[in-house]
Amino acid sequence: MATDHRIKTPVLQVDDLAISYETRTGDVPAVRDVSFEIQRGEAHSIVGESGCGKSTVAFGIVNFLGRNGKIVNGHILFQGQDLVGRSQEELRQIRGDQIAMVYQDPMQALNPSMRLGDQMSEVLTVHRDMPQAEAEEKCVAMLERVHMPDPESVMRRYPHQISGGQQQRVVIAMALLNGPALLIMDEPTTALDVTVEAAVLDLIADLQRDFDTAIMYISHNLGVVARVSTKVAVMYAGEIVERASVRDVYLNPYHPYTQGLMRCVPRLGMDKSSSLLYPIRGRVPAPKDRPKGACIFAPRCDYATDRCRNEQPLLRDIKPQHNARCFYSEEIDAEAWQPPEGLVVPELALVTEENGKEP
Repeated sequence: MATDHRIKTPVLQVDDLAISYETRTGDVPAVRDVSFEIQRGEAHSIVGESGCGKSTVAFGIVNFLGRNGKIVNGHILFQGQDLVGRSQEELRQIRGDQIAMVYQDPMQALNPSMRLGDQMSEVLTVHRDMPQAEAEEKCVAMLERVHMPDPESVMRRYPHQISGGQQQRVVIAMALLNGPALLIMDEPTTALDVTVEAAVLDLIADLQRDFDTAIMYISHNLGVVARVSTKVAVMYAGEIVERASVRDVYLNPYHPYTQGLMRCVPRLGMDKSSSLLYPIRGRVPAPKDRPKGACIFAPRCDYATDRCRNEQPLLRDIKPQHNARCFYSEEIDAEAWQPPEGLVVPELALVTEENGKEP
């Protein structure tokens, strides 16, 4: 019996990706040794602090790196075909049709001088050669799918005439018009209030199920990642330091950086007087200041040894389907962690002796 290999081929497979930016002082590496894959109908998140390279990976996939950005190593396989080295015209045909992207700020994707209906229908008339009337009809139907009130009226409006949450729904609807195989979402709810954010996250889950689309979700919000994703890659300073299912990473993190991120997350049911949120000391190094030939997290790590400062760890299997870039992952007990001496914890609004009540 013949095997259908298409079922096993990931929608997106990134292998050993390295991205650099050209500067006056030479090439500066922004992303190094990044590998992951996303299957159809799967949501894969990349999480980390600002400046760790999350968005650079996304822009590298669709070749939006700018004039001074370049892929210096690795492969980006989309449905089995390598995108690295493709011409701009070939990539332009793929973008917006088979690969769609939703930005953090919806106004980055919307033309303020065009009516929303014209912008949406253009996706279908350009990529699918669809008649204008049929394209507009499909746009209205898609706006209804994203729970947009009065979609016919929205089609006649300009971007500034609708709210931020509605703008994001328009962008998501526009991204899904052609039924893309891959949807890249770069912190799509960061600029929204929590009520609209919850609605958009529910919408993303519904659309993923209905369209069976592979989703690459970029965020620094661990709560959002847990809600929308099945797998997660934790990035730090341009490298993936841990990669596994969301459940494994959240319940049993192996890398000291991931453990530190978890200690920064508020716990439901715990009040301010019984729960402290411990920050990770130090800051993410700038790309030009990252240590070479050493563990990149060593300057901020509570467990660093001379080996960490003189040898670069590889991303390795700690257990099946769970990888971490640390020499001592099996030895570290996250539950036994104690704040290092001298760690400054931000003051909390606790009960004071002076007034006996919370400020």
